Amino acid sequence: MSKFNRYQLFIVVLFFVLIQIGCKKETKKQEEEGGKLKIQFTHTVDSLQLFKNQMIYYNAAGNQYEISEVKYFISDLVLYNNNKSQVLINKWTAIHYIDIDYPNTLIWDIYDEIPSGKYDSISFIFGLNENRNISYQFVNPPEVNMFWPEILGGGYHYLMINGKWKSPNNQINPFNFHLGIGQIYTGNVVNTDSIIGHVHNYFKVTLPTPNLYINKGITSSLKLNMNINSWFCTPHIYDHNYWGGNIMQNQAAMNTAKENGFDVFGVVEN
Repeated sequence: MSKFNRYQLFIVVLFFVLIQIGCKKETKKQEEEGGKLKIQFTHTVDSLQLFKNQMIYYNAAGNQYEISEVKYFISDLVLYNNNKSQVLINKWTAIHYIDIDYPNTLIWDIYDEIPSGKYDSISFIFGLNENRNISYQFVNPPEVNMFWPEILGGGYHYLMINGKWKSPNNQINPFNFHLGIGQIYTGNVVNTDSIIGHVHNYFKVTLPTPNLYINKGITSSLKLNMNINSWFCTPHIYDHNYWGGNIMQNQAAMNTAKENGFDVFGVVEN
């Protein structure tokens, strides 16, 4: 190699080194100027506080019911800046698990450094998309208990709402209102031997956050409330007497729940 070519190579290498140094400095500067976010999750039935195992609630179909468990995953949280730039929360954790039986899961401390500014909306995936929904990634409870049977599509439940409802003849029946990967069956027989395809029932939730500000060195707070009754109305009236107590192998029922899920969350202003 000639002296001139060695000089050219040196200049090229030096150029890329300086770019890398500059990028690292810029990233560090952004992190130093950013803040953090804490999200609190609450749960109600319309305007009523959620109490477990009390047959005191009614949905739009007129079903009298009670709730024993509420647990679900959200993932791929995105904050939208006032200037329409986006911040994806994925450095520390891209998935958060919520379970009313585990108070520590009702607070999501997001450790990612978020650039300072006003954020006028957020979005997240309710459940887990194809790339996130990987079987056996959770090895400890309570998350491991959300597994979805491999024969039905694998991965994990997006949602478990378990409880009981009172039928028209006053019989108390259990229900498992579960969302996960759906199945397509040949014919009218629901049998695992006749599965010919699967349906991913996760969905995107977008919420306005008119008062969300991230400030340098400060942890901002955001409260999200799930209205349980919203799962059972808008746009579809969900009737436990029609759909029955178990829907894991009923894609029509899960699709109804999925389409009802767009407005189950709301931002609670302090």
